Amino acid sequence: MKFGGNFGNAIRRFGGAMIVPVLLFPFFGIIVGIATLFKNEAIMGGIANPDSLWYQIWTLIENGGWTLFQNIELIFVIGLPISLAKKSAGHAVMSSVVTYLMFNYFINSILTTWGPAFGVDFKGNIGEGTGITELVGIKTLDTNIIGALIISGIAIWLHNRYYDKKLPESLGIFQGSPFVIMISFFCMIPMALLTSWGWPIVQGWIASLQTFLASSSYVGVWLFHFLERILIPTGLHHFIYTPFEYGPAVVDGGIKSFWISHLNEYSQTNKSLKEIFPGGGFLLQGNIKMFGSIGIALAIYSTAKADKKKEVGALLLAATLTAVFAGITEPLEFTFIFIAPFLFLIHAVLGATMVTIMHAFGLVGNLGGGLIEIAATNWIPLFGSHWGTYVAQFIIGIIFIFIYYYLFRFIILKLDIPMPGREKEDNKDTKLYTKKDYQSNKKKDSNNKKGSEYDDKAAIYIEGLGGRENIVDVTNCATRLRVTVANPNEIKEDDFFKTVGGAHGLVKSGKNVQVIVGLSVPQVRESVEQLLNE
Repeated sequence: MKFGGNFGNAIRRFGGAMIVPVLLFPFFGIIVGIATLFKNEAIMGGIANPDSLWYQIWTLIENGGWTLFQNIELIFVIGLPISLAKKSAGHAVMSSVVTYLMFNYFINSILTTWGPAFGVDFKGNIGEGTGITELVGIKTLDTNIIGALIISGIAIWLHNRYYDKKLPESLGIFQGSPFVIMISFFCMIPMALLTSWGWPIVQGWIASLQTFLASSSYVGVWLFHFLERILIPTGLHHFIYTPFEYGPAVVDGGIKSFWISHLNEYSQTNKSLKEIFPGGGFLLQGNIKMFGSIGIALAIYSTAKADKKKEVGALLLAATLTAVFAGITEPLEFTFIFIAPFLFLIHAVLGATMVTIMHAFGLVGNLGGGLIEIAATNWIPLFGSHWGTYVAQFIIGIIFIFIYYYLFRFIILKLDIPMPGREKEDNKDTKLYTKKDYQSNKKKDSNNKKGSEYDDKAAIYIEGLGGRENIVDVTNCATRLRVTVANPNEIKEDDFFKTVGGAHGLVKSGKNVQVIVGLSVPQVRESVEQLLNE
């Protein structure tokens, strides 16, 4: 049982760490989408002639926008250690990158020498469908993001285990990162051999999966989006969408990269988008964030007590705008997910059903994020040629806003669910803490230094979590500080974190604790780690 708990916690940490690199992609997607729009001669007219200065400038900007998409594996290899390294994250990043490069150099050497024995034509051309790619000048098997995640995970594990290993004085020069990389060197040889043998088989399976998903149509689309939503509380939703968005589950390089690279082509045809890209219905969850979030927020607001509507409205407005425009739904969803988990199940069913209906009306593309990214990489460049699809998307989305609103409102009132603004007065026995209470009870010897806002919050959260000695490890996802504690009984009540620390809430599940901080959680986590290491 303990193993299961530890394993589950490790998976949640890994899923949360995926957020670090993923948060970089919306900006670059917007840049490429806008550049594609301004280079489209059918929309911009003669100014977008390929020989014009206008076209050349936007080509320059577009090429910069491809920075992440062309190097997606390295971005994840660099990004994961930032969250998962338990110490010296900078050294962990270096070890992760070097280990990944060694892995690919070994594959290159193995297949250059024994390619036919592994069933790989390594002398063939690089490109889509060949299973071979080039990574920072290394010709290698196209393991895509899956290989990057596995190798980076191994490198991080070795770093956490051996970075502090004390070596004999005569070998002291090899301590730290050199020792980690030395071990990685010998680990990567069998890993490269195993990959050279097994990955071509996996590529065959992936090809079959692509065919199945493209042909499974609505069942596959519904199941994908249901799992992507329902697994959010566990952090495992990253493992659902990542192989589709960034990996080879549907197309080599992921739906996002494939879609953006074909925007110009799609904007110049009146053929149905679903006909052009039949497997492109597996990244539509942004519609759940845009339309579903509005319906849920309206239902919560309308059921709040009259004297609390103003307070609840301010909270919901910020959370809903974050969900709609940025595509980050945790602040809103975690407002009700632990109060009434079955509402989250209904949310997942409704959301999956909505996007499957949209897909039936021809909707495909890069619609996994918020409104800004969706507009830049879908509506703006393609509306002129495919306006009918997007009008249908909005009509269906608005209908589901009303479905969400009336269904959630009915259930909240019928079952008297204590949503924000509906709390019963007799539940307020717990003392509300103030800043003065905290300052007067604080036992830390603070060096009379005025810290930043993040430092102040970090100190409060450490206090609320039972002090330094009670904190086992810390990580974060988009909006939550995720902490493993030694003794859950040492944790203070929710009100302490909300009133004193300004948190949106606290979620406890055994020794796993989530402080819902908001979008500033990376900075708060960094301050927490600095205080823990003092």
